[in-house]
Amino acid sequence: MPSIESGGARIDYTVHGNGGRSSSTVILLAGFKAPATSWRYQIASLIRSGHRVVAVDLPGHGTAPAMSHGTTMQTRADHVHALLDELDLQDAAMIGGSMGGNTIWSYVDTYGTGRLRAAVVVDQTPTMLNTPDWEYGFYGYGPDEVDTYFADGIPSTGHGTPIWKRGMRLVRFVAAMGRVDWKLSQPELALLNDHAKRDWRPTIRSSDLPVLFVAGSESEFWPSAHAEAAAALAPKGASTVIPRAGHATNMERPDPFNTAVAEFLSAAS
Repeated sequence: MPSIESGGARIDYTVHGNGGRSSSTVILLAGFKAPATSWRYQIASLIRSGHRVVAVDLPGHGTAPAMSHGTTMQTRADHVHALLDELDLQDAAMIGGSMGGNTIWSYVDTYGTGRLRAAVVVDQTPTMLNTPDWEYGFYGYGPDEVDTYFADGIPSTGHGTPIWKRGMRLVRFVAAMGRVDWKLSQPELALLNDHAKRDWRPTIRSSDLPVLFVAGSESEFWPSAHAEAAAALAPKGASTVIPRAGHATNMERPDPFNTAVAEFLSAAS
């Protein structure tokens, strides 16, 4: 597996398909703790659509070593930038799930959109805090809980389809995720809290990047209306809600997800 070094950390990645043109490259950024294999149901579909695919394990994900103390959303943006430099990519599309989605905005906030042609954000609200002007944050997370809500991990919300009712959705999720250690280290908890406190709405408003916001209709973490609300912020925003899907939308319901992404990327080319 190829890898690069960024800020003393190792980033692993795999390349799939030939794609020919740099403009056909799609970068896949997994969600918090998720491995690059979480995109297993997307890679073949993207290749059939003519793309070269780069699936990334940032530190603390998949085969990459554990993340170090001091890892923040800015650190993740720097890692993504280092990978784009290493692969000399221009006009790439990025698809990010959960925290991977907001990693795209962290990258754009620092490095701009010059190397990108489109983005897809999968079931991730641009700000997790619920406020009077944003009611699409993490269930139960408000200003009074800003320093404590994620102190020990990701709280259960009581929303979404119970695990025992997910059937094949759960089977697909387990097959894609493999064996993940869900116990959080101190660096991981610190990153989670940094992620939770960020507000990427100003970045979205000022970005010229075509972006598709995807929501799972039965997300465990936030109302699916976040996708439409986020798209309304973006000058070139679109949204879709995948029915009968939870937070792991691309794993639980890959067929409708892949169709939506293929249509969006084709229109954005």
